[in-house]
Amino acid sequence: MSEDTYDQYRRIRILWPDHLGLARGKYLPSALASKGSAFCATTFGLTYDRDIIPAEGGFLLEGLKDVHGTPVESTLRPSWEDPTIGVAVADLSLAHEAYTVSPRSTLQRALDDWAELGYTVKLGIELEGYLLQPTDDGGSEKYSNPRSMVYGTGPLGDPTGFTDAVLDAADACGFNVESANVEFDESQFEFTLRYDDAMAQADDAFLFRTLVREVALDMGLDFTFLGKPFPTVSGSGMHFNFSLVGPNGELALADESAETGASDLAMACLAGLVEHHNALAAICAPTINAFRRLQPGTLAGCWANWGVDHRNVTSRLPADGGSAMRIEHRLADGSVNVHLGAAAILQAARLGVVGKLEAPGQYTGDGFEDGGEGVGRCADSLAGALDDLEADSALVEAIGADVVSNYVTHKRNEVEVFEASGASIDGAELSDWETARYLPYH
Repeated sequence: MSEDTYDQYRRIRILWPDHLGLARGKYLPSALASKGSAFCATTFGLTYDRDIIPAEGGFLLEGLKDVHGTPVESTLRPSWEDPTIGVAVADLSLAHEAYTVSPRSTLQRALDDWAELGYTVKLGIELEGYLLQPTDDGGSEKYSNPRSMVYGTGPLGDPTGFTDAVLDAADACGFNVESANVEFDESQFEFTLRYDDAMAQADDAFLFRTLVREVALDMGLDFTFLGKPFPTVSGSGMHFNFSLVGPNGELALADESAETGASDLAMACLAGLVEHHNALAAICAPTINAFRRLQPGTLAGCWANWGVDHRNVTSRLPADGGSAMRIEHRLADGSVNVHLGAAAILQAARLGVVGKLEAPGQYTGDGFEDGGEGVGRCADSLAGALDDLEADSALVEAIGADVVSNYVTHKRNEVEVFEASGASIDGAELSDWETARYLPYH
Protein backbone atom coordinates (compact mmCIF):
# COMPACT_ATOMS: atom_id res chain seq x y z
CA MET A 1 0.00 0.00 0.00
CA SER A 2 1.44 3.36 -0.98
CA GLU A 3 2.02 6.03 1.64
CA ASP A 4 1.43 8.65 -1.06
CA THR A 5 -2.21 7.60 -1.16
CA TYR A 6 -2.68 8.97 2.33
CA ASP A 7 -0.58 12.13 1.97
CA GLN A 8 -3.49 14.04 0.45
CA TYR A 9 -5.02 14.14 3.94
CA ARG A 10 -3.62 15.63 7.14
CA ARG A 11 -4.67 12.56 9.11
CA ILE A 12 -6.59 9.33 8.60
CA ARG A 13 -9.52 8.00 10.61
CA ILE A 14 -9.64 4.21 10.45
CA LEU A 15 -12.87 2.48 11.48
CA TRP A 16 -13.79 -1.17 11.89
CA PRO A 17 -17.02 -2.92 12.92
CA ASP A 18 -16.86 -4.62 16.30
CA HIS A 19 -18.94 -7.55 17.56
CA LEU A 20 -21.89 -5.21 18.27
CA GLY A 21 -21.67 -3.58 14.85
CA LEU A 22 -20.34 -0.38 16.38
CA ALA A 23 -17.71 1.73 14.63
CA ARG A 24 -14.49 1.52 16.62
CA GLY A 25 -11.41 3.30 15.33
CA LYS A 26 -8.33 5.47 15.63
CA TYR A 27 -6.92 8.64 14.10
CA LEU A 28 -3.51 8.11 12.51
CA PRO A 29 -0.94 10.52 11.06
CA SER A 30 -0.99 10.32 7.26
CA ALA A 31 2.67 9.30 7.15
CA LEU A 32 1.96 6.23 9.29
CA ALA A 33 -1.53 5.35 8.08
CA SER A 34 -0.54 2.71 5.54
CA LYS A 35 0.92 0.61 8.35
CA GLY A 36 -2.31 0.69 10.32
CA SER A 37 -2.35 0.34 14.08
CA ALA A 38 -2.78 -2.20 16.84
CA PHE A 39 -5.53 -2.19 19.44
CA CYS A 40 -6.53 -4.43 22.33
CA ALA A 41 -8.40 -7.55 21.24
CA THR A 42 -10.43 -7.37 24.44
CA THR A 43 -12.43 -4.63 22.72
CA PHE A 44 -14.29 -7.69 21.41
CA GLY A 45 -15.13 -8.57 25.00
CA LEU A 46 -16.79 -5.23 25.81
CA THR A 47 -20.51 -4.96 26.48
CA TYR A 48 -22.58 -1.84 25.86
CA ASP A 49 -22.03 -0.69 29.45
CA ARG A 50 -18.25 -1.36 29.32
CA ASP A 51 -18.25 -4.57 31.30
CA ILE A 52 -15.61 -6.95 29.96
CA ILE A 53 -16.57 -10.58 29.58
CA PRO A 54 -14.42 -13.57 28.52
CA ALA A 55 -15.82 -13.95 25.02
CA GLU A 56 -14.10 -15.97 22.28
CA GLY A 57 -11.35 -13.95 20.58
CA GLY A 58 -11.25 -11.27 23.28
CA PHE A 59 -8.32 -12.86 25.10
CA LEU A 60 -9.39 -11.40 28.45
CA LEU A 61 -7.86 -14.33 30.33
CA GLU A 62 -4.93 -14.81 27.90
CA GLY A 63 -3.12 -11.50 28.30
CA LEU A 64 -5.41 -9.08 26.42
CA LYS A 65 -3.56 -9.53 23.12
CA ASP A 66 -3.19 -7.06 20.29
CA VAL A 67 -5.18 -7.14 17.05
CA HIS A 68 -3.91 -5.13 14.08
CA GLY A 69 -6.11 -2.91 11.94
CA THR A 70 -4.85 -2.18 8.44
CA PRO A 71 -6.73 0.38 6.32
CA VAL A 72 -8.23 -0.96 3.12
CA GLU A 73 -7.03 1.45 0.45
CA SER A 74 -10.08 0.99 -1.77
CA THR A 75 -12.30 2.33 1.04
CA LEU A 76 -10.30 5.54 1.58
CA ARG A 77 -12.30 8.72 1.03
CA PRO A 78 -12.58 12.27 2.38
CA SER A 79 -14.34 12.32 5.72
CA TRP A 80 -17.74 13.93 6.28
CA GLU A 81 -16.34 15.65 9.38
CA ASP A 82 -13.60 17.47 7.44
CA PRO A 83 -12.50 16.93 3.82
CA THR A 84 -8.85 17.26 4.87
CA ILE A 85 -9.26 14.11 6.98
CA GLY A 86 -9.40 10.75 5.24
CA VAL A 87 -11.57 7.88 6.47
CA ALA A 88 -11.09 4.20 5.67
CA VAL A 89 -12.36 0.83 6.82
CA ALA A 90 -9.71 -1.27 8.55
CA ASP A 91 -9.25 -4.99 8.02
CA LEU A 92 -8.34 -6.88 11.20
CA SER A 93 -5.65 -9.51 11.70
CA LEU A 94 -4.16 -11.43 14.60
CA ALA A 95 -0.59 -12.73 14.23
CA HIS A 96 -0.78 -11.92 10.49
CA GLU A 97 -3.89 -14.09 10.00
CA ALA A 98 -7.51 -13.03 9.54
CA TYR A 99 -9.03 -12.28 12.94
CA THR A 100 -11.69 -14.97 13.24
CA VAL A 101 -14.18 -12.96 15.30
CA SER A 102 -14.03 -9.94 12.99
CA PRO A 103 -17.37 -9.38 11.19
CA ARG A 104 -15.51 -8.17 8.10
CA SER A 105 -13.38 -11.35 8.01
CA THR A 106 -16.60 -13.34 8.41
CA LEU A 107 -18.14 -11.68 5.37
CA GLN A 108 -14.97 -12.31 3.37
CA ARG A 109 -15.25 -15.99 4.26
CA ALA A 110 -18.81 -16.07 2.94
CA LEU A 111 -17.76 -14.39 -0.30
CA ASP A 112 -14.87 -16.84 -0.69
CA ASP A 113 -17.26 -19.75 -0.18
CA TRP A 114 -19.52 -18.43 -2.93
CA ALA A 115 -16.48 -17.87 -5.15
CA GLU A 116 -15.58 -21.56 -4.77
CA LEU A 117 -18.96 -22.32 -6.33
CA GLY A 118 -18.14 -19.93 -9.18
CA TYR A 119 -20.20 -16.91 -8.15
CA THR A 120 -19.54 -13.27 -7.31
CA VAL A 121 -21.97 -11.68 -4.86
CA LYS A 122 -23.55 -8.29 -5.49
CA LEU A 123 -25.32 -6.49 -2.69
CA GLY A 124 -27.62 -3.51 -2.22
CA ILE A 125 -28.65 -2.21 1.20
CA GLU A 126 -31.63 -0.15 2.35
CA LEU A 127 -31.38 1.63 5.71
CA GLU A 128 -34.21 3.05 7.82
CA GLY A 129 -34.16 5.12 10.99
CA TYR A 130 -35.61 8.04 12.94
CA LEU A 131 -34.47 11.64 13.34
CA LEU A 132 -34.43 12.69 17.00
CA GLN A 133 -34.45 16.03 18.79
CA PRO A 134 -33.13 16.76 22.30
CA THR A 135 -35.47 17.12 25.27
CA ASP A 136 -35.12 19.49 28.23
CA ASP A 137 -34.16 16.64 30.56
CA GLY A 138 -31.14 15.65 28.46
CA GLY A 139 -32.88 12.83 26.61
CA SER A 140 -34.25 12.69 23.08
CA GLU A 141 -37.55 12.26 21.31
CA LYS A 142 -38.80 11.83 17.77
CA TYR A 143 -38.36 15.04 15.79
CA SER A 144 -41.75 16.73 15.64
CA ASN A 145 -43.02 17.19 12.09
CA PRO A 146 -46.80 16.92 11.66
CA ARG A 147 -46.40 17.32 7.88
CA SER A 148 -44.29 14.18 7.63
CA MET A 149 -45.66 11.53 5.26
CA VAL A 150 -44.37 8.38 3.59
CA TYR A 151 -42.36 9.22 0.45
CA GLY A 152 -42.20 12.80 1.61
CA THR A 153 -39.44 15.04 0.27
CA GLY A 154 -38.39 18.67 0.54
CA PRO A 155 -39.14 21.07 3.40
CA LEU A 156 -42.59 19.56 4.01
CA GLY A 157 -41.12 16.15 4.68
CA ASP A 158 -37.93 17.42 6.27
CA PRO A 159 -38.01 21.03 7.51
CA THR A 160 -34.60 20.57 9.17
CA GLY A 161 -32.79 20.08 5.85
CA PHE A 162 -31.34 16.87 7.30
CA THR A 163 -31.79 14.88 4.08
CA ASP A 164 -29.93 17.50 2.05
CA ALA A 165 -27.14 17.59 4.61
CA VAL A 166 -26.75 13.81 4.47
CA LEU A 167 -26.86 13.67 0.67
CA ASP A 168 -24.41 16.56 0.30
CA ALA A 169 -22.00 14.86 2.70
CA ALA A 170 -22.46 11.53 0.93
CA ASP A 171 -21.72 13.11 -2.46
CA ALA A 172 -18.61 14.82 -1.12
CA CYS A 173 -17.38 11.54 0.36
CA GLY A 174 -18.10 9.41 -2.71
CA PHE A 175 -21.02 7.34 -1.44
CA ASN A 176 -23.43 6.17 -4.13
CA VAL A 177 -26.87 6.88 -2.67
CA GLU A 178 -29.59 5.60 -4.97
CA SER A 179 -32.54 7.26 -3.22
CA ALA A 180 -33.62 9.03 -0.04
CA ASN A 181 -37.07 9.82 1.32
CA VAL A 182 -39.23 10.09 4.40
CA GLU A 183 -40.40 6.61 5.43
CA PHE A 184 -43.77 5.59 6.84
CA ASP A 185 -43.91 7.32 10.21
CA GLU A 186 -43.20 10.85 11.36
CA SER A 187 -39.52 11.78 10.94
CA GLN A 188 -38.56 8.26 9.85
CA PHE A 189 -36.18 8.24 6.87
CA GLU A 190 -34.92 5.69 4.35
CA PHE A 191 -31.63 5.75 2.46
CA THR A 192 -30.83 3.22 -0.25
CA LEU A 193 -27.28 2.59 -1.40
CA ARG A 194 -26.60 1.66 -5.02
CA TYR A 195 -25.78 -1.98 -5.82
CA ASP A 196 -22.10 -2.91 -5.68
CA ASP A 197 -19.75 -5.81 -5.01
CA ALA A 198 -20.79 -7.24 -1.66
CA MET A 199 -17.79 -6.23 0.45
CA ALA A 200 -17.69 -2.71 -1.00
CA GLN A 201 -21.41 -2.34 -0.28
CA ALA A 202 -21.11 -3.61 3.30
CA ASP A 203 -18.14 -1.29 3.93
CA ASP A 204 -20.08 1.65 2.50
CA ALA A 205 -23.20 0.89 4.55
CA PHE A 206 -21.09 0.61 7.70
CA LEU A 207 -19.46 3.99 7.05
CA PHE A 208 -22.65 5.62 5.77
CA ARG A 209 -24.54 4.70 8.93
CA THR A 210 -21.83 6.51 10.90
CA LEU A 211 -22.04 9.49 8.55
CA VAL A 212 -25.81 9.79 9.03
CA ARG A 213 -25.57 9.84 12.82
CA GLU A 214 -22.66 12.29 12.88
CA VAL A 215 -24.32 14.67 10.40
CA ALA A 216 -27.38 14.70 12.67
CA LEU A 217 -25.23 15.41 15.74
CA ASP A 218 -23.55 18.27 13.90
CA MET A 219 -27.02 19.78 13.40
CA GLY A 220 -27.83 19.55 17.11
CA LEU A 221 -30.05 16.53 16.49
CA ASP A 222 -29.57 12.76 16.67
CA PHE A 223 -30.51 9.79 14.52
CA THR A 224 -31.24 6.21 15.52
CA PHE A 225 -31.25 3.01 13.48
CA LEU A 226 -32.58 1.03 16.45
CA GLY A 227 -35.18 -1.50 15.32
CA LYS A 228 -38.09 -0.23 17.42
CA PRO A 229 -37.28 3.03 19.20
CA PHE A 230 -40.98 3.96 19.36
CA PRO A 231 -43.01 0.84 20.20
CA THR A 232 -46.38 2.10 18.96
CA VAL A 233 -45.25 3.07 15.43
CA SER A 234 -43.25 1.50 12.61
CA GLY A 235 -39.93 -0.18 13.24
CA SER A 236 -36.77 0.40 11.22
CA GLY A 237 -35.32 -2.35 9.08
CA MET A 238 -32.21 -2.93 7.03
CA HIS A 239 -32.97 -4.84 3.85
CA PHE A 240 -30.22 -6.85 2.18
CA ASN A 241 -30.70 -7.26 -1.59
CA PHE A 242 -28.30 -9.77 -3.12
CA SER A 243 -27.69 -11.23 -6.54
CA LEU A 244 -25.10 -13.61 -7.96
CA VAL A 245 -22.97 -13.25 -11.07
CA GLY A 246 -21.79 -16.47 -12.72
CA PRO A 247 -18.32 -17.23 -14.10
CA ASN A 248 -19.25 -15.89 -17.54
CA GLY A 249 -20.89 -12.73 -16.24
CA GLU A 250 -24.40 -14.15 -16.34
CA LEU A 251 -27.08 -13.03 -13.86
CA ALA A 252 -27.35 -16.35 -12.10
CA LEU A 253 -30.58 -15.78 -10.15
CA ALA A 254 -32.67 -14.98 -13.24
CA ASP A 255 -34.51 -17.38 -15.54
CA GLU A 256 -37.09 -15.69 -17.72
CA SER A 257 -38.60 -19.04 -18.66
CA ALA A 258 -39.57 -19.71 -15.03
CA GLU A 259 -42.98 -18.62 -13.76
CA THR A 260 -41.43 -16.41 -11.07
CA GLY A 261 -38.49 -15.33 -13.22
CA ALA A 262 -36.17 -17.01 -10.70
CA SER A 263 -33.58 -19.64 -11.64
CA ASP A 264 -33.11 -22.99 -9.92
CA LEU A 265 -30.16 -21.42 -8.15
CA ALA A 266 -32.38 -18.66 -6.79
CA MET A 267 -34.92 -21.20 -5.61
CA ALA A 268 -32.21 -23.13 -3.77
CA CYS A 269 -31.09 -19.89 -2.12
CA LEU A 270 -34.66 -19.26 -0.99
CA ALA A 271 -34.82 -22.79 0.37
CA GLY A 272 -31.72 -22.16 2.45
CA LEU A 273 -33.07 -18.88 3.78
CA VAL A 274 -36.32 -20.57 4.80
CA GLU A 275 -34.51 -23.56 6.33
CA HIS A 276 -32.24 -21.37 8.47
CA HIS A 277 -34.71 -18.56 9.12
CA ASN A 278 -35.04 -19.06 12.87
CA ALA A 279 -31.28 -19.12 13.42
CA LEU A 280 -30.80 -16.03 11.25
CA ALA A 281 -33.08 -14.06 13.57
CA ALA A 282 -30.44 -14.12 16.32
CA ILE A 283 -27.99 -12.23 14.08
CA CYS A 284 -30.38 -10.12 12.01
CA ALA A 285 -32.31 -9.00 15.11
CA PRO A 286 -29.35 -8.41 17.42
CA THR A 287 -30.90 -6.66 20.43
CA ILE A 288 -33.57 -7.21 23.05
CA ASN A 289 -35.39 -4.29 21.44
CA ALA A 290 -35.39 -5.91 17.98
CA PHE A 291 -38.12 -8.33 18.99
CA ARG A 292 -40.58 -5.50 19.52
CA ARG A 293 -40.38 -5.15 15.71
CA LEU A 294 -40.50 -8.81 14.68
CA GLN A 295 -44.24 -9.24 14.98
CA PRO A 296 -46.88 -10.42 12.47
CA GLY A 297 -48.32 -7.75 10.20
CA THR A 298 -45.42 -5.34 10.59
CA LEU A 299 -43.68 -5.95 7.23
CA ALA A 300 -40.70 -7.04 9.30
CA GLY A 301 -39.97 -10.54 8.02
CA CYS A 302 -40.78 -12.72 11.02
CA TRP A 303 -42.17 -15.57 8.85
CA ALA A 304 -40.08 -18.32 7.26
CA ASN A 305 -41.46 -17.68 3.78
CA TRP A 306 -40.90 -15.99 0.43
CA GLY A 307 -42.98 -14.35 -2.28
CA VAL A 308 -42.95 -12.27 -5.44
CA ASP A 309 -43.37 -8.48 -5.06
CA HIS A 310 -44.77 -9.02 -1.55
CA ARG A 311 -43.78 -6.83 1.40
CA ASN A 312 -45.20 -9.14 4.06
CA VAL A 313 -42.76 -11.99 3.41
CA THR A 314 -39.18 -12.34 4.56
CA SER A 315 -37.52 -13.10 1.22
CA ARG A 316 -38.95 -11.04 -1.62
CA LEU A 317 -38.37 -11.44 -5.36
CA PRO A 318 -39.01 -8.51 -7.73
CA ALA A 319 -41.94 -8.78 -10.12
CA ASP A 320 -40.01 -7.79 -13.22
CA GLY A 321 -37.12 -10.26 -12.82
CA GLY A 322 -34.55 -10.33 -15.61
CA SER A 323 -31.67 -7.94 -14.95
CA ALA A 324 -33.47 -6.78 -11.78
CA MET A 325 -33.64 -10.29 -10.30
CA ARG A 326 -32.38 -10.40 -6.76
CA ILE A 327 -33.43 -11.67 -3.36
CA GLU A 328 -34.45 -8.99 -0.89
CA HIS A 329 -34.10 -10.29 2.67
CA ARG A 330 -36.26 -8.29 5.08
CA LEU A 331 -35.59 -9.83 8.49
CA ALA A 332 -32.80 -7.54 9.76
CA ASP A 333 -33.40 -4.36 11.69
CA GLY A 334 -31.42 -1.14 11.49
CA SER A 335 -29.07 -2.05 14.35
CA VAL A 336 -27.77 -5.19 12.63
CA ASN A 337 -24.03 -5.67 12.34
CA VAL A 338 -23.83 -5.00 8.59
CA HIS A 339 -20.94 -7.35 7.76
CA LEU A 340 -22.07 -10.16 10.06
CA GLY A 341 -25.69 -9.90 8.93
CA ALA A 342 -24.69 -10.05 5.26
CA ALA A 343 -22.40 -13.02 5.94
CA ALA A 344 -25.12 -14.97 7.77
CA ILE A 345 -27.73 -14.36 5.06
CA LEU A 346 -25.32 -15.33 2.28
CA GLN A 347 -24.23 -18.47 4.10
CA ALA A 348 -27.82 -19.55 4.73
CA ALA A 349 -28.58 -19.10 1.03
CA ARG A 350 -25.42 -21.01 0.06
CA LEU A 351 -26.37 -23.91 2.32
CA GLY A 352 -29.58 -24.19 0.35
CA VAL A 353 -27.53 -24.57 -2.82
CA VAL A 354 -24.92 -27.05 -1.59
CA GLY A 355 -27.60 -29.01 0.28
CA LYS A 356 -29.83 -29.09 -2.82
CA LEU A 357 -32.77 -27.96 -0.71
CA GLU A 358 -36.19 -27.45 -2.25
CA ALA A 359 -38.01 -24.21 -1.55
CA PRO A 360 -41.63 -24.33 -0.35
CA GLY A 361 -44.28 -22.71 -2.50
CA GLN A 362 -44.41 -18.93 -2.61
CA TYR A 363 -46.71 -17.10 -0.23
CA THR A 364 -49.60 -15.22 -1.84
CA GLY A 365 -51.86 -14.33 1.11
CA ASP A 366 -52.09 -10.91 2.72
CA GLY A 367 -49.51 -11.77 5.39
CA PHE A 368 -50.99 -9.70 8.18
CA GLU A 369 -52.00 -12.54 10.47
CA ASP A 370 -49.93 -15.50 9.31
CA GLY A 371 -47.21 -16.42 6.86
CA GLY A 372 -49.01 -19.28 5.15
CA GLU A 373 -50.34 -22.68 6.10
CA GLY A 374 -47.79 -24.57 8.15
CA VAL A 375 -45.29 -21.71 7.95
CA GLY A 376 -43.41 -21.02 11.17
CA ARG A 377 -42.02 -17.79 12.48
CA CYS A 378 -38.85 -16.87 14.30
CA ALA A 379 -38.65 -16.72 18.09
CA ASP A 380 -40.29 -13.80 19.83
CA SER A 381 -37.28 -13.00 22.00
CA LEU A 382 -33.52 -12.71 21.65
CA ALA A 383 -33.07 -15.59 24.09
CA GLY A 384 -35.20 -17.88 21.94
CA ALA A 385 -33.45 -16.81 18.77
CA LEU A 386 -30.06 -17.57 20.33
CA ASP A 387 -31.31 -21.06 21.17
CA ASP A 388 -32.24 -21.50 17.50
CA LEU A 389 -28.85 -20.26 16.32
CA GLU A 390 -26.90 -22.60 18.59
CA ALA A 391 -29.10 -25.52 17.50
CA ASP A 392 -28.35 -24.85 13.81
CA SER A 393 -24.90 -26.45 13.62
CA ALA A 394 -24.71 -26.22 9.83
CA LEU A 395 -25.20 -22.46 9.82
CA VAL A 396 -22.87 -21.96 12.79
CA GLU A 397 -20.12 -23.86 10.98
CA ALA A 398 -20.71 -21.95 7.76
CA ILE A 399 -20.60 -18.53 9.44
CA GLY A 400 -17.64 -19.49 11.65
CA ALA A 401 -17.65 -21.12 15.07
CA ASP A 402 -15.39 -18.48 16.66
CA VAL A 403 -17.41 -15.45 15.61
CA VAL A 404 -20.69 -17.14 16.56
CA SER A 405 -19.28 -18.11 19.97
CA ASN A 406 -18.19 -14.52 20.61
CA TYR A 407 -21.55 -13.19 19.47
CA VAL A 408 -23.66 -15.65 21.46
CA THR A 409 -21.62 -15.06 24.64
CA HIS A 410 -22.29 -11.34 24.40
CA LYS A 411 -25.95 -11.72 23.61
CA ARG A 412 -26.52 -14.27 26.39
CA ASN A 413 -24.96 -11.76 28.76
CA GLU A 414 -27.24 -9.06 27.34
CA VAL A 415 -30.31 -11.22 27.98
CA GLU A 416 -29.16 -12.07 31.52
CA VAL A 417 -28.57 -8.43 32.46
CA PHE A 418 -31.89 -7.38 30.93
CA GLU A 419 -33.84 -10.05 32.79
CA ALA A 420 -32.11 -9.18 36.06
CA SER A 421 -33.18 -5.55 35.62
CA GLY A 422 -36.86 -6.47 35.71
CA ALA A 423 -37.48 -4.51 32.50
CA SER A 424 -39.87 -5.65 29.77
CA ILE A 425 -40.44 -5.04 26.06
CA ASP A 426 -44.21 -5.35 26.40
CA GLY A 427 -44.89 -1.71 27.17
CA ALA A 428 -45.82 1.19 24.89
CA GLU A 429 -42.64 3.04 25.85
CA LEU A 430 -39.02 1.98 25.72
CA SER A 431 -37.77 0.69 29.04
CA ASP A 432 -35.06 2.73 30.76
CA TRP A 433 -32.78 -0.25 30.16
CA GLU A 434 -33.26 -0.12 26.37
CA THR A 435 -32.85 3.65 26.32
CA ALA A 436 -29.60 3.54 28.27
CA ARG A 437 -28.04 0.55 26.46
CA TYR A 438 -29.10 1.00 22.85
CA LEU A 439 -30.05 4.55 21.90
CA PRO A 440 -26.57 6.08 22.43
CA TYR A 441 -25.01 3.50 20.10
CA HIS A 442 -27.65 2.63 17.50
